[in-house]
Order: sequence, then C-alpha cells, then structure tokens
Amino acid sequence: MKLATHISFGGNCEAAFKFYEKALGARIKFLTHFEGSPMAQGAPPELLNKVLHATLQVGDFELSGDDFPGDPKWQGFTLTLHTPDPAEAERLFNALAEKGNITIPLKETFWAIAFGALTDQFGIPWMVNCEKPM
Repeated sequence: MKLATHISFGGNCEAAFKFYEKALGARIKFLTHFEGSPMAQGAPPELLNKVLHATLQVGDFELSGDDFPGDPKWQGFTLTLHTPDPAEAERLFNALAEKGNITIPLKETFWAIAFGALTDQFGIPWMVNCEKPM
C-alpha cells in the first residue's frame, strides 16, 4: 500500500506545481487541463485552462493536485520535508518562503539542527526538518 497526498488548489495548481518543481528540485510527471479532456464538455469556460489532474514527484513521494472549484480548507494538514543536510534544509525553507509567510523561522531546536514552518504563497502549510543525529 502507498499513501499519497492530493490537494485541490482551486485555480493555481499549475503555478504551484511549477514553483514546487523549481523550489524542491521535483519533477512534474503528469499535468492535464480540463480543455481537451472528456470533462471539458459541460465545464464552465473559466475552468477549461485549469488543471484537471497533475502529479509531482518529490523524491520518493508523489503529490497530486487539481483546480476543481471550491473553497478548500487547509486546516488539519502540513506538508513536511525531512532532510539530513542543514544547508539543504535552509535552501528548501527559503525557496518555499518566497512570497509566503514564515510562522516559525528556521532554527535549531532540541530535536533538530534546523526546523521551521511556513505557509507558502499558495496557502499551503509546510514544515522543514533537519533532525539531529541520534
């Protein structure tokens, strides 16, 4: 069994995935729009250039997303990146913080060489964690 995360971005999935691709060194594996799909028929015109489904490969993890209309509630989850490299933790944190809101600055804690939390420019909460060696 494999557990994956899916986020409905409500209109900016493509921009978010392109940002994550660059910021995280990830790879967009799949991205299709409503236009040209069987779901285009009957879809409102403003939805045609939006993402029907996308998949982003981040290391061993896959994140999928879409632009289905609605007002998603972001409460109750946080995407967390774990890295053993403090420099990589800093790079990831700074990249995701671009145009975002830092809630916990990246700093040393009792469990981590570096830990920080932020909400990115797309309203998605992230934590970056670089644990201390055991």
